[in-house]
Amino acid sequence: MTARRRFLQGVGVGALASLAAGAAFWKFTDPTRQTQPFYGLHQSGITNLQPAAGMVVAFDVLAKDKAQLTDLFKLLTERIAFLTTGGSAPSVDAKLPPMDSGILGNTVYPDNLTITVSVGASLFDQRFGLAERRPKHLIRMEGFPNDQLNPAECHGDLMLQFCANSAQTNLHALRDIIKNAPKLLAPRWKLEGFLPPHQVPNPFGFHTPHNFLGFKDGTGNLDIFDEALMNQLVWVNPEHQDVGWATGGSYQAVRIIRNLVERWDRTPLGEQESLIGRKKDSGALLGHKHEFEEADYGQHPDTSAVPSNAHIRLANPRTMATQKHRILRRGYNYSRGITPAGQLDMGLLFICYQANLTDGFIHVQNQLNGEELEEYIKPTGGGYYFALPGVQRGDYLGHSLLA
Repeated sequence: MTARRRFLQGVGVGALASLAAGAAFWKFTDPTRQTQPFYGLHQSGITNLQPAAGMVVAFDVLAKDKAQLTDLFKLLTERIAFLTTGGSAPSVDAKLPPMDSGILGNTVYPDNLTITVSVGASLFDQRFGLAERRPKHLIRMEGFPNDQLNPAECHGDLMLQFCANSAQTNLHALRDIIKNAPKLLAPRWKLEGFLPPHQVPNPFGFHTPHNFLGFKDGTGNLDIFDEALMNQLVWVNPEHQDVGWATGGSYQAVRIIRNLVERWDRTPLGEQESLIGRKKDSGALLGHKHEFEEADYGQHPDTSAVPSNAHIRLANPRTMATQKHRILRRGYNYSRGITPAGQLDMGLLFICYQANLTDGFIHVQNQLNGEELEEYIKPTGGGYYFALPGVQRGDYLGHSLLA
C-alpha cells in the first residue's frame, strides 16, 4: 500500500478536523522554518517527503590524499549540519569577502533543506587507497541502447542532491559549499529540477505530481512509511552481503532524460495512454477507474487492459519474482532552454534509490530497452553513486568508509 493510499484510507472525522487545523496552521506558518533531521542512521533526502525544488551537482574531488579527503567529508558534515538547521549569517570585516552569499538575507532559514552526499565509482581508484572498499554493485554508468550521453554531464567522484521548498535555498547551499571547499572540490555538472508546489505533500493531503509528458509520475512508488520494505529494498544492511561500511546507505542512480515534447504533443491521446499504461487525466490503470487501484496484470497477464508493451508493465510486471527489482523513485522535472535545433530542452531528472543497483535500476532499465516510448525520450547524462550511511553527532559523513 502506498503512502498516499494509507493516508487517504485512514482519514476519519477526527482526522479531517486535524487536517483542517493543520491546513490553517500551514497557512500562517512560514515554511522556510521547516527542518529535516541531519543526524541519524540514514541520510535525509531519500525517504522523507519530497519538497518542490531539487538539484543534483556532481563534483570532481581535488583532495590529494586520504587525509585531505577526510578533511573534505568533515567540512561537508559541518556545512550541511548548519545549512539544514539554519541560523544567522556570520558577519566579517568589510575589507574581507563575506562569509555568506547573502541571497537568503541575514538569516539562513532551513526551508526543509536536505543535502544527500553520495560517492561515485571513480572515488575508489588509486588516489585514496579505497579500491577494496568500493560497494559491491557500484560501477561506472555505461550507456544503454537508446542513450545519447553527453560526457560533460556524466559521472563524478561525488554527488550532492539538494532538496528544499525553494530553488533559492538549494542554490544558497551550493554556493556555501563551493566557497568553503575551493581546494577540495570542483563542480563537474549540475541540473536543477522542480515539482508543481500544489502537488507536493502538505497538510491538505498527497497529490501525485505530473511529469512533462503530462502523466502522473509516482502512483506506484514504494511506500516510504513501510520501514520493513525500506530495509528490504532501499537501505543496505548485512543481509545484502555488501561491504560492511555500506550498512545504512543506498545505491543512487541519476539520469537526465530529455522528453521530446514537440513530437509527444502531436501524438494521439489514446496512443500516449497505451504507451504509458495509464489514463492521462486520472492516472488510473487502463481498464480501471481510480488512480490507486492495484495492477492485475501480474496475476492475469492475458486479460489485463494494460498492453504488454506499456511502460509501467515492462518496468514492473507485478509478479512475485519481480518484487526484488522495485526501486524508490525521487525524480524532478527540469527545463533548461532551447536546443541548437530549436527544440525545448526539458524532461525528467530521474533519481532512484535501491539496496542493490544491479537488481534495481540496471535490471529495470534492461527490461525497458527497446520499448516504444523510446521514440519520445532520450537519456543524455547522469551516473551511478552510493549514498553514504547517516552520521551521528560528534562524527562525520563517510567515517565508516575512511576509518
